[in-house]
Amino acid sequence: MSAGEALAGPDGGLRCPWALSTEDYITYHDDEWGRPVHGDDALFERLSLEAFQSGLSWITILRRRTGFRSAFAGFRIAEVAAFTDTDRERLLADAGIIRNRAKIDATLANARVLAEWAPGDLDELIWSHAPDPAGRPAPKTLTDVPAVTPESTALSKALKKRGLRFVGPTTAYALMQACGLVDDHLATCVARRA
Repeated sequence: MSAGEALAGPDGGLRCPWALSTEDYITYHDDEWGRPVHGDDALFERLSLEAFQSGLSWITILRRRTGFRSAFAGFRIAEVAAFTDTDRERLLADAGIIRNRAKIDATLANARVLAEWAPGDLDELIWSHAPDPAGRPAPKTLTDVPAVTPESTALSKALKKRGLRFVGPTTAYALMQACGLVDDHLATCVARRA
């Protein structure tokens, strides 16, 4: 077995090796990661959490997701867009989230931008960058999984052009993976879609 191949989990099923370090990861990997996500608020949440993850491990964000949802009004765009300076100070003092000023400010600014979009625009824009699955062979090992693709670079540029922040190509690709635009579960992984 070469490095980066699927490994047996606690139930014996083969999984992407990154998913096996904690039970939280196994559940997220099996039930969420790579599954299609639609809806502006749901995609705003994923986009925001991917931005907060930048420079950190995903488990740090995953374990604080409940705190993030509480702090950011369930990531309902209209509500976050109405946050005031008092809300911003509350967020900066909230130990239940990552208290990074630049990422908090970007999330608030992004909500204000998105609140001006028509319903469904964020969903449509993001999903318009999904690559043709027929052109993407199932990865055999982790080395076959890119960090950036032409599609994620294009998505990043499109989001930035529309005024969004903290949406670089790597963050855009992580969003594409998390929201099912691409299926980067390894070929032998039990969570890979048929």
